[in-house]
Amino acid sequence: MIDDHPFHELLPLQAAPLRWRALKLTSNEHRAQDLVQATLLKAWANRDRYRPDTNLRAWLFTIMRNTFFSDLRKLRREVEDIDGSCARALAEAPRQEDALALKELIAAIEKLPNTQRRPLVLMGAYGFSQLEAAVACGCTTGTIKSRVSRSRATLSSIFAHDEIDSGNRTLRTNSVERASLKRSPEKRPRSDKRPEDDVPPHDVAVGDHRVSG
Repeated sequence: MIDDHPFHELLPLQAAPLRWRALKLTSNEHRAQDLVQATLLKAWANRDRYRPDTNLRAWLFTIMRNTFFSDLRKLRREVEDIDGSCARALAEAPRQEDALALKELIAAIEKLPNTQRRPLVLMGAYGFSQLEAAVACGCTTGTIKSRVSRSRATLSSIFAHDEIDSGNRTLRTNSVERASLKRSPEKRPRSDKRPEDDVPPHDVAVGDHRVSG
């Protein structure tokens, strides 16, 4: 065990390189700060294990790396039930005009295969780096990058398909409305309106002829 006083003086000198390493690991400012604090606390709590003849910075980097991956393994267990629940993390008090779009986005995300949905939500909703998402999902960063790319392509396909369906529904609705104009007069509901009030502001096809309003 080394004397507490010099060790206490040496630790603050390592804050800058620790922060740099934490940012490399997390790619997130707040998570990096938390990781640095956790590393320094663990180092101080285990200062009797440090040997003065070894590299202090390397020892601290080892503590940081172990802490980082330990936290990710813990998080990986917590996100095993990611289906549905994590996708809803995107719903953060939406404005009224955005509520429908957000609901459609969440519904589309829930249609994704689990292998595509999980990395997309971890990185998009929780701000994970590719490395963090890879550890949480138990795969490589290259696999994460590929899965996120496929998930975005799948979402684009889903929204494109929905737009086509919406267009078809609009066409069907318009067809019904046009057909209703051709109903015989005796089938129209009675009202107190004048006959000219029922004339649309544009030409209406009647058989093979057109009647101008």
